[in-house]
Amino acid sequence: MGTVFWIRRFLTVFAIAFVVIGGAQLLRGHTFSYSLTEGLIWSTVSTIIFTGARMYHSYKGHHCAMCVDTAEMVAINRKSN
Repeated sequence: MGTVFWIRRFLTVFAIAFVVIGGAQLLRGHTFSYSLTEGLIWSTVSTIIFTGARMYHSYKGHHCAMCVDTAEMVAINRKSN
């Protein structure tokens, strides 16, 4: 898996986490600027941890059977169907 794959994964996870965390802060009644700041901080932290863990497992050869998001897992899934 190349650099583009990991950048796309990082940005996707970041965007989802930002929307969820920022939206949750807004629903709790915080101001927009506070929600934006918290969303940026915590989505960055959680995305770095998630992507780093996925990269570590990928380089070790452990793939997520539920995710089926890597080229190796897609090929295995196609063979079993």
